[in-house]
Amino acid sequence: MFTQQVKFRDEVEKRGGEFKNTVYSFGEIEGEAWALTRWLRARKFVYDDVIKMVEEATECRQEPGKQGFYPDPNAALGVDPFVYIQQYPQLYSGNAKSGCPLFISKPGKLSVDGMECITTLDGIYRYHWHVMMHDYANRLVANKKANPEFTRFQCVCVLDLDGLSASNITKRALNIIQKQTEIDSLCFPETMERMVVINVPRFFALTWRLIKGWIDPRTAGKIELISGRKQWEARLRELVDIDQLPSDYGGKSEDTDTTLMKTAPSGMIRQTTDLWHVSAHHHHTFEVGANEEVEVAVYTRATSGATFSVADKDHKGKTFVNGVDVVHVGKADDENESPTNVKLTTERIAGPSHIRVKADSKSGRFAKTETFLVVLNFYPKSS
Repeated sequence: MFTQQVKFRDEVEKRGGEFKNTVYSFGEIEGEAWALTRWLRARKFVYDDVIKMVEEATECRQEPGKQGFYPDPNAALGVDPFVYIQQYPQLYSGNAKSGCPLFISKPGKLSVDGMECITTLDGIYRYHWHVMMHDYANRLVANKKANPEFTRFQCVCVLDLDGLSASNITKRALNIIQKQTEIDSLCFPETMERMVVINVPRFFALTWRLIKGWIDPRTAGKIELISGRKQWEARLRELVDIDQLPSDYGGKSEDTDTTLMKTAPSGMIRQTTDLWHVSAHHHHTFEVGANEEVEVAVYTRATSGATFSVADKDHKGKTFVNGVDVVHVGKADDENESPTNVKLTTERIAGPSHIRVKADSKSGRFAKTETFLVVLNFYPKSS
């Protein structure tokens, strides 16, 4: 194995350039021995297979690399990442006992319809590159600087399936998982120390067999599936100190909702997203607190569209917004075409109030059901 490592090191130095950058995905601060070994382990120290893997990864990184791996997450997604995270909650929270970052993903709360309203498949892939090369990489480097003994650039992952239903496992959802898995397996080998899949429903067994086929066997061997809360809490405490583990996962650190809120745009105190399936009319009432003010936006791929209004339910006849058409001018089924985003409010609505948001379909007598994501951003009330 040592001979293969020396041979691989010499080849990396000889080729240099993007080949070397691929191997040192997170920079040379990782350390030569650890970076090289990640790639060697991924291909069981078979030298020719390792070289082929790095060549394929270098090609895969080529286009994202030209874009600087999308340093601006808003530009990558085409939407504020906080809206995206509301549709698919995921976050970093503290570190495991090994010093590796703790990553928590909640696909059980994934809203596929909501995702379709706000971004594209390409946007999701661009954002994944951003997360790996900027967010995740920066966390690894920060851990290394804080603790020089931290050598393995890996993370501990918790995949929470609470709330997952069979309807969540759509072709689109699986395509996203497969593409992200392919990128990680090829370009970031051996960067997962351990994954614990929790709150596993019975029907997931068939899906897991499918997903497992996309994963390198060595990586699949690091994944544990645990259904019962008592069992998975105990396992998480074996991996993560209690003061680093979120309180909603059996620890004493801040809960994940609090951590996620820290990623909200500056000044925002909360956000509400509401997915609507509109065939003729639809409305919903939202409370604005006495110390809050709110702005309202709508995201959609609806090509027939709807006309939106916002009124004060507490004061009949008081209308904030009236007759705003929200129509997607592109093709509803083109997953690579950006959705339409319309900000309904030109000024923030101050509380206390109960605002009634209403949509009237524009599709006529033969109404078809179309999907809209209504987003309310709440801020402290201006003095």
